[in-house]
Amino acid sequence: MKKSIVTSVFFLVFGLVSCQTSTPASTLTIKETTEKNKKPMETSYNKTDAEWKKILTPEQYEVLRMKGTERPGTGVYNDHSEKGVYTCAGCGTELFTSEQKFNSHCGWPSFDNNIAGGDRVKQVKDFSHGMIRTEIVCAKCGGHLGHIFDDGPTATGQRYCVNSLSLNFIPAKK
Repeated sequence: MKKSIVTSVFFLVFGLVSCQTSTPASTLTIKETTEKNKKPMETSYNKTDAEWKKILTPEQYEVLRMKGTERPGTGVYNDHSEKGVYTCAGCGTELFTSEQKFNSHCGWPSFDNNIAGGDRVKQVKDFSHGMIRTEIVCAKCGGHLGHIFDDGPTATGQRYCVNSLSLNFIPAKK
């Protein structure tokens, strides 16, 4: 009995140490997704890391390029209700309209669809943080936008939960 417990503890500790010293979860997510979906992160908008750092603020770089998340309730577009179009802060691609936006009370801007019904935003399996979620990225530049969930209140049933830092806004002409 003692030998079995010791062996189990050894494998548990060894497994945790192995996980900590292996490739980071974000890299595993991209690698595993790439193998299954034929490189979904390839984009038509290629920039070097140095170029991204020049055109993005440090906060935008953290979200768009490093897959970070802004704190809930802090984003400029969370309670934003002006009419217009939300674009990718990385490349300017039009992603969402104000008509697609709704208040989900989750702390981030939420949309029920993207412009053109789906070709502006790609969905990528995300295995980070011990969960399986669906990440959403800009189809043009591959910038991390947030995640999509199947709990939206409209006919689409979807909630695109987006970081304000990954967006810019163009007001509608009056």
